[in-house]
Amino acid sequence: MEIALHNPASLAAPLGRYSHVVEVTGAGRMLFVSGQVPVRPDGSVPATLAEQADQVYANIVAVLADRGAPPSAIVKLTTYYLAGPDPDDSVRKARARHLGEHRPASTAVQVAGLVDPAWLIEIDAIAVLP
Repeated sequence: MEIALHNPASLAAPLGRYSHVVEVTGAGRMLFVSGQVPVRPDGSVPATLAEQADQVYANIVAVLADRGAPPSAIVKLTTYYLAGPDPDDSVRKARARHLGEHRPASTAVQVAGLVDPAWLIEIDAIAVLP
């Protein structure tokens, strides 16, 4: 199985840490990661968007590791976050800390609220393994 990230020359370059297309070839096992929220293992929730984004990405990496998948197996992310002061920068920094230079296909949606009012961000993921 091979995962290839592409950015067609006929499109503007990606505006953030993602690729326009992720191509998966060959046989593989798919993991669909439910929306991860900023809840720490002890049940507490960090206060700031930066801390919450970091916790959400840590949760995603932990879920993948439990199934034997590295962060580079992620082929698609969908991020839901509340509007706030410079939200994109906080999320991008957390993403870079946990995913490094890996840039899967991505969608980001600014929302009015999430299920728990303390949550400022939720992210789901799709990963592919050989």
